[in-house]
Amino acid sequence: MSGRLEGSIEPVDAATAAAHVDTDAVVAVSGFGGVGYPKALPLALADDDRELALTIISGGSVGKEIDTALVEAGAIARRYPYQARAAAREAVNDETIAYQDRFISKLGDEVTLGHVPTPDVAIVEAVAIGDGWFVPSLSIGHTAAYVRAAETLLVEVNDSIPREVGLFHDVYERALPPNRSPIPLEHPAERIGEARIEFEPTTLLAVVETETADDPYSFREPSATDREIASNLATFLESELDRCSIFDDRIALQFGVGSLGNALMGALSSIDFGDRDVFYYGEVFQDGLLEMIENGTLSGASATAFALSSDGQQRLFHDIDQYSESVVLRPADLSNSPALIDRFGVVGINSAVEVDLYGHANSTHVGGSRVLNGVGGSGDFNRNAALSITTLPSRRGAETSCLVPMCPHVDHTEHDVSVVITEQGVADLRGRSPRERSRLLIEQCSHPQFVDDLEAYVARGEAAGGHIPHHLESAFSWQS
Repeated sequence: MSGRLEGSIEPVDAATAAAHVDTDAVVAVSGFGGVGYPKALPLALADDDRELALTIISGGSVGKEIDTALVEAGAIARRYPYQARAAAREAVNDETIAYQDRFISKLGDEVTLGHVPTPDVAIVEAVAIGDGWFVPSLSIGHTAAYVRAAETLLVEVNDSIPREVGLFHDVYERALPPNRSPIPLEHPAERIGEARIEFEPTTLLAVVETETADDPYSFREPSATDREIASNLATFLESELDRCSIFDDRIALQFGVGSLGNALMGALSSIDFGDRDVFYYGEVFQDGLLEMIENGTLSGASATAFALSSDGQQRLFHDIDQYSESVVLRPADLSNSPALIDRFGVVGINSAVEVDLYGHANSTHVGGSRVLNGVGGSGDFNRNAALSITTLPSRRGAETSCLVPMCPHVDHTEHDVSVVITEQGVADLRGRSPRERSRLLIEQCSHPQFVDDLEAYVARGEAAGGHIPHHLESAFSWQS
């Protein structure tokens, strides 16, 4: 790996490095959006003869080497804050793994301050390393905070990723409260930091070389429902651009990760933004943004990870110099910063499992009990965006309404959800009372199949009375 290991760095094999990890260690790993996480060391730990009971803390989703191999080896006892693999999800739901979901923006601070277990070791992926520094790979997430908080450090240098990805990085670290200064960013794509993360050289235990690539995202083709949601979103945004003066000169948009979010990005190409500057300011940079960078729709993009398909990743690698002029990767405490989301007037566009008749949203738990992945950054953006939009289909399958009388689990309250969009239409809930919200959501967003049942529920609730007129005896039984 010529040019990747500098100074006095000498690599070892993964098994040798893994021996530095105690059997009950708290391990903080790099990775966000399923990229930039260590591969060789987790697999070595999964093959370890010792009986492991590790606590794993990631920045966001990671790959199968951690959330499948380590899980199936019975090596993980506790997990924070987000998981997106079937093996991890099953273990979390049957409580084989103790799991707590966390908001993204505060997690780095929570690790540093000991609000969650303090890491014994940080295991991170890099594209280059020298004496006291390394260059992260395809995500930054909370890597800098984890390296700072951990007692020791293990680094994987991945040769499958161009070293030039460092051109995207803008690593800026903040002091802890109460000595924290305002973040000196005045522009969504401005740079204020460095390409590399520094560490105390004495903490480095080992460096491992690998050539294992990230698992690329596989975005499904947009369905007819996706396209209708996207069309409704585009129509609404065009009207909002005309109505709201804060978007006269510039608009900053954020989309949740996944196939629906990627499809919704495609809707932006149909919007006439006029001479406004259009920016993306969010967590993950997905395929839909590549085209917008290339055709000039986007003036710039800021994220903390590249969540790209195989084709998208190759496009990025082929034109790193071009993309790096307008794309920035930041630590997650900046990409999800409440202050910056507010400062830039971000329009946050996220999905949900379901929304209830009064505007509460459940984005994590099916049936109120079984967790899917985690809340991710949707809480950061829904709470702090200038405009928060929740997009989802009106139904899943043939029998399940995504508009329900009462959410059995609430991630985002009525105070954080401004607009709901399904393939049926748009419900602008701003300034509406609970009773007005229920009627608007049924009229504009419900699938026709469920309208009569939802209206009957509203009638029962209103007969019982109250500001939010629920009928608790039937709130969770109406569909059955």
